[in-house]
Amino acid sequence: MKTIGRYAAAAILGLTAGHATAVQAAYPEKAVRIIVPYTPGGFNDTMARLFSKKLQEALGQPFIVENKPGAGTIVGTEQGARAAPDGYTLTIVGFPLVANTFLYQKLPYDGQKDFSPIIVGAQTPNFLVVKADSPIQTLADFVKQAQQKPGQMNYATAGIGTSNHLTMAYFEEVAKISTMHVPYKGSSQMVTALLGGEVDVMFDNAPSALPQMRAGKERALAVTSNKRSPLAPDIPTVAEQGYPGFGVSVWYGLAAPAGTPAPIVERLNEVLDQALKSPEIQKIFADQGVEPVGGSVQSFHDFYAQQLKTWGAVIERAGIKAE
Repeated sequence: MKTIGRYAAAAILGLTAGHATAVQAAYPEKAVRIIVPYTPGGFNDTMARLFSKKLQEALGQPFIVENKPGAGTIVGTEQGARAAPDGYTLTIVGFPLVANTFLYQKLPYDGQKDFSPIIVGAQTPNFLVVKADSPIQTLADFVKQAQQKPGQMNYATAGIGTSNHLTMAYFEEVAKISTMHVPYKGSSQMVTALLGGEVDVMFDNAPSALPQMRAGKERALAVTSNKRSPLAPDIPTVAEQGYPGFGVSVWYGLAAPAGTPAPIVERLNEVLDQALKSPEIQKIFADQGVEPVGGSVQSFHDFYAQQLKTWGAVIERAGIKAE
């Protein structure tokens, strides 16, 4: 009986492997859609269209980008989560997929259970910036003033629960300071507020901050990456200025609905991981102020788990809730 069992198990494994190979070889047999839960024009949209081009070239079927903005990415993300797990609907995901898990008491999807990660496409740091003529010269200056005036220094964000907001909440915790949060309705409004002198400081994503820094309108006190960013190598990290271990990156990835066959997920990962090494994508990403990441499916799983741990703790301790 044991011998029969071994033969049966071998046969089953052979059939399973054969089926997996067949699934991967046949895919895709029709057009694939990539949902972007943002309006056109931002980096999420840019990355989706680059991925679409590279996947179409490699796999021979159209990959069609569909912008589905709304409710802080919830509208498009729900559509992606609810799609059939057959590899024909993919979704651009990122920092909000993690943050929203803890910001909302109830979501129409589960960010941990409803998606199969494919690849982290890119990441970008936040810069802590002030107006160019601000008397705040260094990160130490900012911390000192915030300690001397608890709750009086104010900072702008693009809204509650955005990466700008959560990065400052995290920094307040490690630096033991208290500041006043002034949320705006988007990135452009918060930039206008800083340049107009309405607020003292803000964390801003590199694609938004770098043009203002290069134009001499903003001055960076620190960058949140684990090491200095090649996008602005003269700017010291938060970590090297007295806060070891502090590191924040805004990330952009691609996922499929949970239950999508592993061979399909792996095939998509292989194509995109190779594409991210191409000079074409690396140049476009650099021009946009982001860095390519890539890596295996498992590395995305590990990264996502760490993101949940970090931001879940920050949001809980700060008592932040979406309005």
